[in-house]
Amino acid sequence: MTATITALPQHIDLPEAYAWCRDYTRAHDENFSVVTWFLPKALRPHFFALYAYCRSTDDLGDEAEGDRLALLDAWEDDLRACFAGETRSPLFAALGETVRACAIPPEPFLRLIEANRMDQRVRRFATYDDLLHYCAHSATPVGRMVLCVLGYRDEERARLADATCTALQLANFWQDVSRDLAQDRVYIPQEDLRRFGLGDDDLRAGAADARYRDLMRFEVERARELFRRGRALEAMVDRRARTDVRLFRLGGEAVLDAIARAGYDTLRARPRVRKARKAWLALSNGLRMKAGL
Repeated sequence: MTATITALPQHIDLPEAYAWCRDYTRAHDENFSVVTWFLPKALRPHFFALYAYCRSTDDLGDEAEGDRLALLDAWEDDLRACFAGETRSPLFAALGETVRACAIPPEPFLRLIEANRMDQRVRRFATYDDLLHYCAHSATPVGRMVLCVLGYRDEERARLADATCTALQLANFWQDVSRDLAQDRVYIPQEDLRRFGLGDDDLRAGAADARYRDLMRFEVERARELFRRGRALEAMVDRRARTDVRLFRLGGEAVLDAIARAGYDTLRARPRVRKARKAWLALSNGLRMKAGL
């Protein structure tokens, strides 16, 4: 189970704990590196700790064997112990220092756990609003954590981060339709399926006909609009962190572009972002940072 966290040895120190989070992050991030060399060096350990927590929480909800709700309850106990100053693993040792140094409240971490509880109970979403409610637990807490690390706590930046994080979550959903369907999960709102004349049986048949492609084009455009809405955040953060914030958006938009290149067929294959595209985005944005843009 990938979310299992090794017990914290008595001799472990914070550099070792952060190194654990760094190695965990580099072994698991997929579409785009969540921490790049563009980010100020002092902030990188905090980003590694946040990613390790978020990914481990999701793995408990998606992959853990046994009673996942009970495991998530135990995970919440570990989180609360972390906020109380106890360290039970390398992850929580590092996370405890990050939440202390960056004054991050427990609420976004708890919302992420609740999102994974929702995953155990809900496998279909009746409406787009229902899906957005889910994203308010599964996606937007991450943006709130990141803003705290960057030193921002105002509602305007939070609202823009929410738009970008929701768009990232939707891009992932549309990329992973076939993978989620194999676990009997459908994140496409049921009202949207009906609007385009589709049902779960059509998805299981795997035929990406014109109806499905039109549906996916519609969902992709929804995500693009959220990315456009959140883009203003990039000019509102410190220039040293701007490239990473921009890459979050560009990475999600690259996933949407990959879906479009696949003719909006996400049933028969999972669209992926080419490595050359990732490298170009990193390079071009590095040059923009050097130019002060």
